[in-house]
Amino acid sequence: MQDLSSLWQAVLDKLELMVSNVSFIMWFKPLKVLDLVENKKLIIATNSTSAKNQILRNYLDKLSSAVSDIFGSNLEIDILDQNEEIEYIKANGEVKKQKEYEVSKNPFNAKYTFDNFVVGKSNQFVYAAARAVAEHPGEKFNPLFIYGGVGLGKTHILHAIGNYIKEFNPNLNVKYITCNDFTNDYIESLGSEEKIKAVSAFRTKYRNLDVLMVDDIQFISKRTSTQEEFFHTFNELYQNNKQIIIASDRHPKEIETLTDRLSSRFTCGLIQDIQSPDLETRIAILRKKCQIEKYVIDDDVIDFIAEKLNTNIRELEGMLAKVYFLANLSNKHSATMEEALEAFNGQFEEDKNDGVTVDAIIDAVCKYFDITRQDIIGKKKSKDVVEPRMIAIYLISEILEIPLVSIGKIFGGRDHTTIMHSRDKISDEIKTSHKINSFISEIKKMLKSE
Repeated sequence: MQDLSSLWQAVLDKLELMVSNVSFIMWFKPLKVLDLVENKKLIIATNSTSAKNQILRNYLDKLSSAVSDIFGSNLEIDILDQNEEIEYIKANGEVKKQKEYEVSKNPFNAKYTFDNFVVGKSNQFVYAAARAVAEHPGEKFNPLFIYGGVGLGKTHILHAIGNYIKEFNPNLNVKYITCNDFTNDYIESLGSEEKIKAVSAFRTKYRNLDVLMVDDIQFISKRTSTQEEFFHTFNELYQNNKQIIIASDRHPKEIETLTDRLSSRFTCGLIQDIQSPDLETRIAILRKKCQIEKYVIDDDVIDFIAEKLNTNIRELEGMLAKVYFLANLSNKHSATMEEALEAFNGQFEEDKNDGVTVDAIIDAVCKYFDITRQDIIGKKKSKDVVEPRMIAIYLISEILEIPLVSIGKIFGGRDHTTIMHSRDKISDEIKTSHKINSFISEIKKMLKSE
């Protein structure tokens, strides 16, 4: 049994995982719960009319999903602005926050599914292994150890497995937990006044599972007693063909002070890493995010973000949300390069390039090599045209930092991989070819003099 305020905090915790950080801070964090009427209607207050409209227009489905997961039923949701809140309190009195409610919590984030996981070269093997484990728990890869850097999709994969099993094998006892929560749970049992009973309950809780998923296992480092307990938990589950899935930011052999016998357990199954997504995958991830969040964002903006950010998915999605948020503030239907440049603090604005434009670069290259504009953007493949074309592509990419896909459109609709090859080829030749270096230098001088 829990009071209403603690249940609402659980809803907020879930929403924080379901929306971007910007959206959560702007629209959800200020929300407060007022009442639960006859276990049928949840009354929520916002701090402004615009916040109410924003949630109703763009986020009601996510709010409903989070509320349903925590309260265990499909409640009607009534969202009030600040004036409506005052009227509600006048009519109904102060909120009775201490009332308790029985709930059935779903530990898995509804947005983290296999359908929403974008598969590319960087994660295709992890995806395949995770699907196999979800479809046949305890039969395929056991344990499954997934590792990779921050924000690359490890937690998404774990929740996707959980959601899949919950849907197709609802009778299985599945638990997802972070390493820190496992540690704290164990320490709490040791500190109980009835230690023997508490430790026994702890072991029963973890050793009678069908599927155990532990996230951020690297934090078990230097916790000797916790490693000992986890070792025995692991053995109990493994010997009974129960599925174990572990996620970490590093390979088991790179986890400091991990005992040899626990390390050997981690490596006895399948170890698979998630790498940083390549450009194509980053673009696909952003497009999928737009589809899920119903963002309307120009294609060249998506390409631009994907090219500029190549570290992790969270950073990509955070920037996408920021761009859309800026467009929303201006009441624009679609986010454009104007918002993208503002989101990147204007660091790519054209005025930082002394007014150089795409047309100026193409015209300078054409003039230098005595070829026509149609030659350079057309389909000719003779050497006297191909090399100038690659130089123009390189200069546009270097000076203006325009997305590769956008450059491809400029050059007759060429694929962005072709543009990337041209850019990289000239970039490499500059280091070794005096001729190419001279071409680039002289064309840049022409651009400065115009």
